[in-house]
Amino acid sequence: MPIIRIDMWEGRTLDQKRRLVAEVTAAVVDVLACEPSSVRILIDEYPTSDWAVAGELVSDRDPPAG
Repeated sequence: MPIIRIDMWEGRTLDQKRRLVAEVTAAVVDVLACEPSSVRILIDEYPTSDWAVAGELVSDRDPPAG
């Protein structure tokens, strides 16, 4: 059973997450030759105040990247 974990900043829409999990599932099924029902995807979202790059909170950057 493939388990895919996606960590990303909060703020994506429900429709974007629906498309993301559908496309990631399709890619995993294609590459690993497994059933879609066996694919598990966990999405963890973080505010930019809880994410740092190069010793600086992303929320303090101007503007936050990606």
